[in-house]
Amino acid sequence: MKAKSTYYCTQCGNEFARWMGQCTACGSWNTIVEEPAQKPTASKSVKGPGVKKLPKTLADLDTQEEIRFSTGIPELDRVLGGGAVRGSLVLVGGAPGIGKSTLLLQICEHIAATQSVLYVSGEESERQLKMRAERLGVRTGSLLILSETNMDDILDTIEASKPDVLIIDSIQTLYSPELQSSSGSVAQVKECTNSLMKISKTYGVTVFVIGHVNKEGAIAGPRVLEHMVDCVLYFESISSANHRVLRAAKNRFGSTNEIGVFEMLDSGLAGVPNPSELLLAGRPEKTPGTCVTCIIEGTRPILAEVQALLAPSSSNVPRRASNGIDYNRAMLLLAVIERRGGLRISNADCYINVIGGLDVDEPAADLAVVLSIASSAKDIPIPDDLAAIGEVGLTGEIRSVTQLEQRLTEITRMGFNKCIIPIQRRKLLTIPDGLTVYEVKTVREAFSLLLSGKI
Repeated sequence: MKAKSTYYCTQCGNEFARWMGQCTACGSWNTIVEEPAQKPTASKSVKGPGVKKLPKTLADLDTQEEIRFSTGIPELDRVLGGGAVRGSLVLVGGAPGIGKSTLLLQICEHIAATQSVLYVSGEESERQLKMRAERLGVRTGSLLILSETNMDDILDTIEASKPDVLIIDSIQTLYSPELQSSSGSVAQVKECTNSLMKISKTYGVTVFVIGHVNKEGAIAGPRVLEHMVDCVLYFESISSANHRVLRAAKNRFGSTNEIGVFEMLDSGLAGVPNPSELLLAGRPEKTPGTCVTCIIEGTRPILAEVQALLAPSSSNVPRRASNGIDYNRAMLLLAVIERRGGLRISNADCYINVIGGLDVDEPAADLAVVLSIASSAKDIPIPDDLAAIGEVGLTGEIRSVTQLEQRLTEITRMGFNKCIIPIQRRKLLTIPDGLTVYEVKTVREAFSLLLSGKI
């Protein structure tokens, strides 16, 4: 008799009795897959410390005890919110070869100096891990290595070694022998992650889990996997093949707006403490259609270069394209330029790009976008030492933005001598020494200032 099957949604993990084209829980299409039904068995459980826990009042809880510790990599500490939290479960995802295993092996050298670390690899043998550690310069004899995919054997090792930090590489390679499905399936990923979560919360072990991504760029496996963990980090490529950005998609113990920038070297990943210098490297001089602005990623100000190119169009419907700027936002700014700024650009193809692969989603970059478009349309270069900060409204007004002083300080530090800002913020600001500030009220005023050659 054929065993009855169940169906799971790979996006949200919801279960169904039969296959459907669309998940009724999350609305995703073609995400429901078949899994053989599992017979109820007594799976290996994670034993607690043997003392029954009693509830405590919020006032009795001690917050003075330090629960964070440094990973030894400042860029990773920044994204985690100041360091790793004891008893947390962190999921690190990214494309193959982007540096997930490299990053977690590098942090072992610093952490193993003061804590017990167990590195479990389901993709490499112990000998291969040893060779990679030597290549990365990881020299710590106290690091515990285990090449295993059986979840029960891993639990036995954890019970015996009692590590402070556990690293799993990767969650898709683990399997529970109590389940009949293969490793990497929805049921296996859920079961193994649930076991790791119990280990983390029961023993106070900090667990780092590596997860592969699918072709859409999301963590492979059920969406519920991301709900179970405390922190979800994504590795992405920027600028060139050698640079990486680490972002937090979820963080229960810190902000999700922070980013960490790394450079991939022969000796491993190296943090980039000054992303602005990286993103502005190779910027053309005295060239129309380029303007620099300052955006805020978490608590870090970063300079971004916005480029625009206008070309005569022979089509009745000119082409519009944007990269790094939301397309609808770009179309809004083009309408403001023509209607409020007085520049006729409806008969030209327009292309907008943010250098370095950054996604700029805050309105502080609006003024730099419209100035770069005007510069390209009139073929007049914006001075190389000029930056622009401000939000553009539908009536053509330039509105103020948050953390303007912090942005101006970063602009000055990077060698810029001039900046265009909204007029209403001048009296509230402390202007850095050596920086000349030009205040504008409308888009038309900004265009006049650019075209007059007074800056």
